[in-house]
Amino acid sequence: MKKKILYRWLKLFILIYCIIGIAIYYGQNKVLFHPQPVTEHSQYSFPYPFKEVNLPYTKHSNINIIQFTANQPQPKGVVLYFHGNKENITHYAKAAPDFTSRGYDVWMIDYPGFGKSTGEFTEKQLYDWALVFYKLAKAKYAKDSIIIYGKSMGTGIASQLATIRDCKALVLESPYYSFPSIIGSWLPVYPVNNMIKFKIPTWQYLKEVTNPVVIFHGTSDYTIPIRNSKKLIPYLKPTDMYIPVDGGGHNDLPTFPVYKEKLDSLLK
Repeated sequence: MKKKILYRWLKLFILIYCIIGIAIYYGQNKVLFHPQPVTEHSQYSFPYPFKEVNLPYTKHSNINIIQFTANQPQPKGVVLYFHGNKENITHYAKAAPDFTSRGYDVWMIDYPGFGKSTGEFTEKQLYDWALVFYKLAKAKYAKDSIIIYGKSMGTGIASQLATIRDCKALVLESPYYSFPSIIGSWLPVYPVNNMIKFKIPTWQYLKEVTNPVVIFHGTSDYTIPIRNSKKLIPYLKPTDMYIPVDGGGHNDLPTFPVYKEKLDSLLK
């Protein structure tokens, strides 16, 4: 009798395990990415000076970029900002003054399906677009005045770009070891490396980055736990900086003094 009951519970456990695994596999894009597209005729409105740029990439895809202007006639350089997995540039525009107030232009790019950007959303496409983004900046700015900046999801894309192009520094806000590792942090019983299609192995890219690297991560980040990004430390150079922000969450790091002080030093 006990064996029958145990067998039934085992079957139920296996069934639930399989259902959750199937849901993760087929629904992973909806779990990982939350884009908010807008029509090409929509008018953006920001409380800071900006210019909108649309780059036709193919017949069926368009790269949308918002360029926020520094608060001085001659900018010190440009920050190429790769944002997170939510909505579009309008959700991240509030970060622009952190850089424009320090004399830097800041350019933000929307990924395929985000905002006015259109096209196929694949890992390769993200890397290809990042390179186009960099080349656009390089036509105007010297490489030693370009900051490559990634936030959350954008940190892996920024890191990959920094392996193939030079910059003043690579700055990562709340990064991750890899995409599968994020899911693995919460569901360690699943073979996530085989299940998650998007890999974006930040750890692998950091091994190849020769430019200075600065990492910020909040100790109270519950979206990407700090334990995940701490696994990146062995791949940093001795001169790189990993800065834990005590009490910082996933979206409030710019409000902390340690972030402001380091950004002042980096963008002086």
